[in-house]
Amino acid sequence: MSTATRGRPFAHPALFYRGEEQYTAGTVPFLREGLAAGEAVAVAVPGPHLDLIRAGLGAGTDGVRFLDITEVGRNPGRIIPGVLRAFADAHTDRRVRIVGEPMWPGRSAVEYPACVQHEALINSAFADRDVTILCPYDADRLAPGVLADARTTHPVLIDGDARLPSAAYDPQGAIARYNEPLPHPPGAASVVFDAGELPKSRYFAVQEAERLGLAGVRLQDLTLAVAELTTNSVLHGGGSGTLRIWAEDERIVCEVRDQGRFMDALAGRRPASRDQPGGRGLLLVHHVADLVRVHTAPDGTTIRFYLAR
Repeated sequence: MSTATRGRPFAHPALFYRGEEQYTAGTVPFLREGLAAGEAVAVAVPGPHLDLIRAGLGAGTDGVRFLDITEVGRNPGRIIPGVLRAFADAHTDRRVRIVGEPMWPGRSAVEYPACVQHEALINSAFADRDVTILCPYDADRLAPGVLADARTTHPVLIDGDARLPSAAYDPQGAIARYNEPLPHPPGAASVVFDAGELPKSRYFAVQEAERLGLAGVRLQDLTLAVAELTTNSVLHGGGSGTLRIWAEDERIVCEVRDQGRFMDALAGRRPASRDQPGGRGLLLVHHVADLVRVHTAPDGTTIRFYLAR
């Protein structure tokens, strides 16, 4: 195995592409270069783009890990621990090369802030790692503001034949900019809880979710997520909190607000080690939810999760 690519710093370029031809030209040679260097290679992009890359690689797909990002990365907060770190941590013996496309046309407005924060957090999650993550952006179909945000979350931009440092690179600024307040609808059902009322608050959440149409595995997911977040509020958020639940389009939305300060932006996005005694709560919420949004301020933190009915 070649070790020529070991020891280079972490790289996180954005690829601005226009049409299938540019997409293939920007991703396939990148992947072939990694395979030729003996790197571990993975592709996490929407299904149609998986087909393009497979066709472009031809017989050279042996050893490449293919994942449909619209499935494994529907919740942007799940991508770092469940996709990128999971693959990189399984190949610590060599450099890792990944094509990851978390921002595809069709992402909803409510998902978008979490996508930007995810892209920004990649830079700190993989600092000093032997990893390259190339992120394609559809420059024809994504809004200009999306491309502007990509310039803040990626230190290098690839656009056609040009490969240049991004003058707008500011991942911490992007994280702060999308730390948006999360207003709840006037009709949301709510309950205040403390340590003595944890069972009551969880029962309340289950009853409301059932009334709103949640059932089966999705109801189990909500029960787990509510238990983790309310326990965290009691232990780390000032001893109490407020739980709210409502329906929004085809999703059930549940949030927990408390007086805690959310100091670690990567909380819930680090894979838990087997001997780790705690710290899995938010990671589990990211695992079961379709979307997680967080707002933290000097007077407290709100964590909101979404589940499709």
